[in-house]
Amino acid sequence: MTETPRTLLALALGLLITPTGSLLLACGDKADDTGDDTGDDTGDDSPDGGATDGGSSDGGTGDGGDGDGGGSGGTDLYDFDSAFQDGSSVSYSGQVFRHLLIDDMKSHLGGVTGRIDDGSLFPAAGDVQDELLFYFEFDSSTSGGVGILKSTTSPAVQQVYDDVSSGKNLVEKLAGNDATGQHEDWTTDFVGWDADGVTTPESLVRHWIEVIDQQAVDRAAGDIPLDPTGAPLTAVYLTAEGQDLQQLLEKFLRGAVAFSQGADDYLDDDIEGKGLLSDHSAAEEGEPFTALEHAWDEGFGYFGAARTWGSWSDADTADLGNMDVDGDGQVDLLTEVCWGHSTNAAKRDVGADALSPTDFSGDAWQGFHDGRALLAETAGQGLTADQLATLKGHRDLALSAWEAAIAASVIHYVNEVLQDMSAMGTEDYSFADHAKHWSEGKGFALSLQFNRLSPLSDADFATLHDLLGTAPVLEGGPAAEAYAQDLRDARALLAEAYGFATENLGGDDGTGGW
Repeated sequence: MTETPRTLLALALGLLITPTGSLLLACGDKADDTGDDTGDDTGDDSPDGGATDGGSSDGGTGDGGDGDGGGSGGTDLYDFDSAFQDGSSVSYSGQVFRHLLIDDMKSHLGGVTGRIDDGSLFPAAGDVQDELLFYFEFDSSTSGGVGILKSTTSPAVQQVYDDVSSGKNLVEKLAGNDATGQHEDWTTDFVGWDADGVTTPESLVRHWIEVIDQQAVDRAAGDIPLDPTGAPLTAVYLTAEGQDLQQLLEKFLRGAVAFSQGADDYLDDDIEGKGLLSDHSAAEEGEPFTALEHAWDEGFGYFGAARTWGSWSDADTADLGNMDVDGDGQVDLLTEVCWGHSTNAAKRDVGADALSPTDFSGDAWQGFHDGRALLAETAGQGLTADQLATLKGHRDLALSAWEAAIAASVIHYVNEVLQDMSAMGTEDYSFADHAKHWSEGKGFALSLQFNRLSPLSDADFATLHDLLGTAPVLEGGPAAEAYAQDLRDARALLAEAYGFATENLGGDDGTGGW
C-alpha cells in the first residue's frame, strides 16, 4: 500500500485507491527443490497482566463463525455480498479469536514478573504454567465470560471472549495437531529447535511454558539468574542464555497456528475437498457462503488484516494497528484491527530502502481481495479450470507476500542482533534488548517451514537454523565474530531464496536495510 494516508471521508464517499503491485516471488513445491523499528513486531507489548480464572482443558471445536460484516465494497474493502441470502458472505471470527488468544497470552505473561516482585503472586510449581495454558488450551465453556486483555486506540466493541467467538483454542490448530492438510508429519519432520523432549511444535510450546513456570517459582524464592553483565534478569521469561520466551512463544504461535493454517490448509490445493479445492457449487448448510468462500476468508483471517486495510497507509498499520474506521467511538476486533503478520508486512515496507521499495502489504491485499472478488462472482456456480488457475494466481500473490514479509522480518532482527553484539561491553548494551531481538528473529524463522509452496527449500531451512542456533552468542572475541558471520550468512541465504534487494539487507554491522 502507498504511504499516502486515506481519510475516513474518502471511505464514506467510496473513493477507491487500488494498491500497487510489486514483484511476485516464484513459489514452487518444496519437494521439487533441494524506517528501522526497534519495537516489538506484532502483538500488544504492554505488560498489563492480571490473573485469569486459572487453567483450562482442551475445549475448542470447529472454525465456524458469525457472518460478521455487511454490505459490499470496492477494492479498499474486504466485504462481499452473499449469493444465497441477504447480507455479507464474509466470516472468520475463529481466526480473529486465535489472534486474540496469542495477544492476550503475551500480555498476561508480561505482567507475571511484576506480580511476583510486588508480592501479589507467590507461585507454586505449575501455577504460572496453568495461567499460560489458559490461553493455549482455552475452554469457552468455563472461560468465555472472562474479560479480554487486548488494548485498542478506542474501547473495543468486544469485552469478553464469547463476544468474539467460542469453541476455539490454539492447541488444536497448532501445526501437527490438525487431522488433515499438513504437508509434513510434524512428529518427525519438525526442525529448528534442539532440546530434550522437543519433537513437535506442541512439545516446543509446552517446553517454553515449563521453563517460564520454573523461573517464576525460582524468582519468587529469590533465586534470580544474572545476565552476562552481572545484573539480575529483569523478567521471568528471560533466560540467562539470552532467550526471550515471551517473544519466542508469540512469534512461533503466529507461525505454527496462523501461517501454518493459512498456507498449509485454507489456501493450499493439494487435498481434494480442502482449501482451494473446497466445494463452490452451493452454500454450506445454513450459511451465507460456499465452503471455498469460507476457506479463503479463513486464510485471510489468519493473515490478520483489517477489513478496510486497502485504505490504510503502511504507517497506520505499523504505528497504530487498529482504528475506529466507522467513527462509532469503538474498535471492532473482528473488522478494525490488524493482527499478526499483516503488521509485519507494513513494517517491512516502511523500513525498505528508498531505492528498492517493497510492497508486501499491497501485494497481500491485492491477492486476497481479488481472489475473494472472483469467488463472490462465481458463488454457487463452481469454478472452471481457468477460474481455478486464476484463483491460484491470486493465492500465490497473497501468500508469497505474506511469507516474504516474515522472511524480511528475520533479516530485520538479524540486523538488530548484529548491532546489539557491536554494543556489548559498552554503556549502550542492553541484555534484554539483545535477547528480545534474537528471539523475535528466531521465532519468525521457525515459521518458514509451514508453507508447502515456500521458495525456501527444506535443506536451506535446516541450514538457516543451524546458523541461528537456539540462543545468541553472548561472549566476545572469536566466538562472537564467528556467530556474527553466521548471522550474515543467514541473511544472505534468505535474500537468495526470496529475491531481496541488496539495499534491504544491511551492512556487516547490521546498520542500514530492514
